[in-house]
Amino acid sequence: MSRSPISATLVQKDRDALLQAIATIKEKLPFLIDLSNEERKALPKMGDKSRAFVSKALEIATQNPEFLPRSFDLEEMRKDVQLFEALYPLLLALTQLQELVDDTSLAVGSEAYAAALQVYNYAKASGQTAGLDAVVGEMGQRFACKSRRVKPQAAAL
Repeated sequence: MSRSPISATLVQKDRDALLQAIATIKEKLPFLIDLSNEERKALPKMGDKSRAFVSKALEIATQNPEFLPRSFDLEEMRKDVQLFEALYPLLLALTQLQELVDDTSLAVGSEAYAAALQVYNYAKASGQTAGLDAVVGEMGQRFACKSRRVKPQAAAL
C-alpha cells in the first residue's frame, strides 16, 4: 500500500468550528436516541432489502386502511418511513465522514508512533543519553513483557 504521509494541522479555531458544527447537527436532531447493545440486537433491522418491503407495506396500508385494526397508527408508520428516508442520506454522509476521520487518525497516529520509535531507537543507540537515561527507561517500559502467570485462584477454577 503506497500513500503519501499526512502533513497537516488542525488549528484550534477550525477544531472549535467543527465541534460547533457537530453540536448544531445534534441540536437539529433532538429526537436521536442511544440504544444499548441488547436493545440494538432485539430490534428488527431495516436495510436496503427491507426498504422496498416497507414502502410496499405503507402503500398497501394507505390504499386499503379498512383491513387494519383501529389500534394501528398508519400516520405514525408514515412518519417513521419519512424520517427513515430523510435520515438515510445523512447516515451515508456521516458514515463516509467517520470512515475518513478514522482512517486519517489511524494513519497519522501510525506515522507519529513510527517517528517515536525512531527517536527511542536513536536515543538508545547514540550512547549519549546523559540526562535521558530515566526518560529512555520509561519509554522502554512500553516494550516490557508482562508476566503471563496464572493467578492461583484462577487456576483452581
